[in-house]
Amino acid sequence: MPMYMPSRMARIKQRIARLMPASVVSGYSGRREAKELSRIPRLACDVRNLRLGSEIDLRELFTSREIEQRWERAAEKTNLLAIPERRGGINHGDRRAVYYFTSKLSPSSVLEIGTHIGASTLSVASALSMSATKKLVSVDISDVNSPVSKPWLRHGARLSPAEMVNEMGYEPFVEFVIDDSLSYFAKCSRRFDFIFLDGDHAAATVYQEIPAALSLLNEGGVILLHDYFPELRPLWPDVPVIPGPFLATERLIREGAQLVALPLGELPWQSIQRSNATSLAMLMRSE
Repeated sequence: MPMYMPSRMARIKQRIARLMPASVVSGYSGRREAKELSRIPRLACDVRNLRLGSEIDLRELFTSREIEQRWERAAEKTNLLAIPERRGGINHGDRRAVYYFTSKLSPSSVLEIGTHIGASTLSVASALSMSATKKLVSVDISDVNSPVSKPWLRHGARLSPAEMVNEMGYEPFVEFVIDDSLSYFAKCSRRFDFIFLDGDHAAATVYQEIPAALSLLNEGGVILLHDYFPELRPLWPDVPVIPGPFLATERLIREGAQLVALPLGELPWQSIQRSNATSLAMLMRSE
């Protein structure tokens, strides 16, 4: 697959956006996303298989000494892979949170939407490696493991996601799929205990992804969202809000879906900018 090169106009827009205050960028982005979301017809949203929000204690989630010790052993190995920070993959603090989250849920099958450089892929796979029965499917619209374009190099990674998975010995239970998320959902016959949505963050896409993901969820399953900004408030200085996941979730709730988004809030460890804040949020069934 040829390397994507933005047009001259797109590059100019990117430079302008970097010069503008984050609040201005966020405001414009939110209005544009809301307008595009309004064009999508209303969708049915069956939440019956989603776990109840009351069944997971956020305070308890990150306090397991056993999971902490397992994370420390896993991190000794994954740190050698030198996964870059702030290059499109989730930050180190979020990777640790995803590891704890996966370990706590003990799923047999996980679907990840949005592989990118494989940062979260490695965290989920590391947690799954402790289970006897396990399967991780990671879907991305691009060939993230292309030996021709080598997209991981553009983001400062030394190895492709597949190479990192092989280096860790996880290849028997990790599968990479090249596909659009909605296309994959439409033709997938598998079911999953845990689905991580971290692909196209556009509100219109996430609004369609959530009902589609719910249709593939096993009973008692959980969906985890990345880049969820509650009430569209900034989580870090000078970091623009990504409005899509919040806007999509709020529309589904307004339309009667028995959903509740539970932001993970403050982590016991740092994420970015010497902050403990995270944009991870669990999507659960309301009472």
